[in-house]
Amino acid sequence: MLVRIGNFFFHYRNFLFPFALLFVLLPGSKVFADPMDAVLLGFVVACLGQLVRGTTIGFKYIIRGGKDRRVYAEDLVTEGLYNHSRNPMYVGNVLILCGVALACNTWTCVLLAVPFCVFIYVAIIAAEENFLRGKFGAAFDAYCRDVPRWLPRLAGLGATLQSMDFKWRRVIVKEYGTPFGWITGLCVIGAVHLWRAGRLNGGDPTAHTLLIVWLVALALWAAARVLKKTKKLRPN
Repeated sequence: MLVRIGNFFFHYRNFLFPFALLFVLLPGSKVFADPMDAVLLGFVVACLGQLVRGTTIGFKYIIRGGKDRRVYAEDLVTEGLYNHSRNPMYVGNVLILCGVALACNTWTCVLLAVPFCVFIYVAIIAAEENFLRGKFGAAFDAYCRDVPRWLPRLAGLGATLQSMDFKWRRVIVKEYGTPFGWITGLCVIGAVHLWRAGRLNGGDPTAHTLLIVWLVALALWAAARVLKKTKKLRPN
């Protein structure tokens, strides 16, 4: 059952983040008296998640993002951060989603959205592991015995990072849309908070800050997209 649920979520995973923004509309007691403190903390947590994703892609990119919106993998990759956690990308995703949930600044959102998102990834991982075990058999079972599913094994992490080249061009080409997406989400949430507080006007410096952050993110996204489409920046 969990594998079937995971395959369903995997198929529609690209629609989950926009849907998650609806949690900002849920009523509930506040986490922080000033909602912009929640947005700031959410930004920090999301940045940590983005760092995990960027580091994972920079050191070893794997084709485990599916094929035709189905679970798929060409090889059993155990290098880079995958030598310390079987799902570092999903660890990064959960951190980003936790950041968005915190930014919503209600305990209702935190207590509903975070467990729901964790469940989604637990189900997706179950579907992926079912596929990988069927394709790679004993090799995948041995990998599971040596490497934890979620929290990374810290032993030897420094040696792993020093032994591999970081491909920053690959990070930009493969990942430029992800930070733009969650930064846009946090800016929208921040704007909603300001609107509710009657602070969304031309004279509020926080509103200016949100606008500047979003415009910078938009400019970087557009530049990366142009470089990718014109093939002036290729993943190395």
